Amino acid sequence: MRLCAENLSARRGEDLLFLNVSFQLESGGALLLTGANGSGKSTLLRVVAGLLQPESGRVQCQIDDGSEMRPVPELSHYLGHKNGMKRELTVGENLDFWKRYLGDTSPGRSLAVEEAADAVGLSGITHLPYGYMSAGQQRRFAMARLLVAHRPIWILDEPTAALDAKADLMFANLVKQHRQGGGIVLAATHQPIGLQDAQQIVMQGFVYSDLEIAE
Repeated sequence: MRLCAENLSARRGEDLLFLNVSFQLESGGALLLTGANGSGKSTLLRVVAGLLQPESGRVQCQIDDGSEMRPVPELSHYLGHKNGMKRELTVGENLDFWKRYLGDTSPGRSLAVEEAADAVGLSGITHLPYGYMSAGQQRRFAMARLLVAHRPIWILDEPTAALDAKADLMFANLVKQHRQGGGIVLAATHQPIGLQDAQQIVMQGFVYSDLEIAE
């Protein structure tokens, strides 16, 4: 698999937030975005995920050599600041919806709902309403959403913010396993979630141009 971003630019209001951002990631690769609040990390992730239109440039993905280039949204999960779950539904109903709605991207296999709950350390309570969960439990189940429908690209915006060290370690293991299986990860985070060997972009905001990636 290969993900290519070419000359991405985006605006905030009338001003360019970043300019000429390019990078390439192969199977098992990762990109870590750092920088101050408001520097453009979330905006860049949303552009890659297809949630925002770039001012210029493009992002595409190729499953294997010789295959056609495909839009990243067809092959990716986006986990942002909101969990993407309905409070009035049970945890199981929420996860089952995402499993059926997204399906699996070949090659790859997703987990069953209870398997995913066990992977995030919360088995046996998927019959309870999502709204009854604590904030930490809700975030863990949002992470389980990544597991119930296979997508080779994970786009993560502060995925473990405000969680404890145990949750950080759990999610770092999930990220490590995803990469070992050939998955790609892009993340904005200050936590060590299995990305110590990732390429890195330091976002600067409104003065950022001509990307230089730190290996």
